[in-house]
Amino acid sequence: MFYMDSKSQFTVDIISKVIDGKITINSATQLLQKSRRTVERYLRRYRKEGIRFVIHGNTGRAPINKTPDSLKKEVQRLIQKKYYDFNLQHLSELLRKNEGLSIKRETLRSWAHEIHHVKRAKRRRTRVRKYRERMRLPGLMLQMDGSPHRWFGDGKSCLIAIIDDATSDIHAQFFPSETTEGCMKVMRAYIEKRGVFKTLYVDRAGIFGDPKRSNFSQMQRACEELGIEIIFANSPQGKGRIERAFDTFQDRLVPELRFNNITDMESANRYLQEEFIPNYWAKKLMVQAVSARSAFRPLPPDLDLNSICVQKEYRTIRRDHTFSFDSKMYVIDSPVRYSIENQKVEIRCQFDGTFSAYFGHRRLDITELVEPRKCHEYGKEVQRKLEALELVEQLGSITKAARILGCSRQTLYTYQQVMEEEGPLGLKRINKPLKRSKNRIPEHVENKIIELTLLNPHGTAIQLMKVLKEHDITVSITTIQNIWKREQLNTRELRIKRSQSMNIEV
Repeated sequence: MFYMDSKSQFTVDIISKVIDGKITINSATQLLQKSRRTVERYLRRYRKEGIRFVIHGNTGRAPINKTPDSLKKEVQRLIQKKYYDFNLQHLSELLRKNEGLSIKRETLRSWAHEIHHVKRAKRRRTRVRKYRERMRLPGLMLQMDGSPHRWFGDGKSCLIAIIDDATSDIHAQFFPSETTEGCMKVMRAYIEKRGVFKTLYVDRAGIFGDPKRSNFSQMQRACEELGIEIIFANSPQGKGRIERAFDTFQDRLVPELRFNNITDMESANRYLQEEFIPNYWAKKLMVQAVSARSAFRPLPPDLDLNSICVQKEYRTIRRDHTFSFDSKMYVIDSPVRYSIENQKVEIRCQFDGTFSAYFGHRRLDITELVEPRKCHEYGKEVQRKLEALELVEQLGSITKAARILGCSRQTLYTYQQVMEEEGPLGLKRINKPLKRSKNRIPEHVENKIIELTLLNPHGTAIQLMKVLKEHDITVSITTIQNIWKREQLNTRELRIKRSQSMNIEV
């Protein structure tokens, strides 16, 4: 039993009509759009086999070049378990290199689709941008940027890279974040390898000193000393060479670092410099420049990268040939023939935390000054606040300490909170003095109100106001209520409880 499609059924009908003499062979060739020889072959097979002639002889047989199902299942298992984050082209290369399996990319694509495991790039609709040709000379323009990403391990790190626009020659290194130190190290390494280049194409990050931050950018200062011009891109697409390089790194380098069990920055940098860039990038992605000449120039002998690729700050020299840096005082020990007061001393800070002072091109010998401590290192105002807190600890009561000091309890609460959170320096920022408000009633009147309240805790504010008039004290009901609230006597239960505790102490 077999099945025929509509085309096969039509062929059988035409051949049977030729056998029955209803149509001629020439008509059959036109209807079937076959040659006369083919129709005659159909006739011979029809007389010999019947209507089975229309079925091809290889129907139901496996192709002789078909890939075994065992190999297909093994590759799909490797994709799911071992190579799950590789793209198809990268996967084909690694299967050939590591597993000895030579499988075409499109075959891998169909197998990956069957297990719903295909890594696809994101497609976004963007505006049309004009294509820019590569620079003709190597060293004429280099692009630099950083890419924060989870490159290895569980945490994020930043890959800082610099790439030649003409040849795609690249140098990259991992850092904890995109910093001035990292950018300078990458630029210095490339200069030591190739030479000084002409221009640097970057984004408008503050590290590179866009017009708003040009006054304190160390990268811009270093490029000016090296004679490198910085060009700022108006969009990420403007520096597309480095952006596409990061796409390649994220697509290929991340799976390789994971595959080789690399989880620390030192090993990742070693693999990047010794394996990935020379064995893949340099062989497959670098191109020849249009011109055989080069725009790189050797580093001039009068320039030293050790004195350029550093953090530089400037301080004014005082009359006694001292200057301050990092909250410390330093004196110049180097012999000088004339006074250099009001001149600028250059502080060169290395990235390991050390620094040195230069005047002109001469390195100065300096010594840190250790000044004697003052009577109290925080000042008299802070000392008074600390003494107030010590009194609170001695008495064990903020209320009693506030009465003695003549301040509100809220002030002492504030001092305690600031002391716990910021320490003595925090107390220095509080300018509120330990003194009573000008509009506050005298302290002896407050004490008399509290005393009469505790003698008659069941009384109301109106009754207490009448008693106070007998003692020649005139206050409003609101004042009495505010004092009760401040002293936590605003309810009858609280007044009775305080009165009983006072009687017990007596």
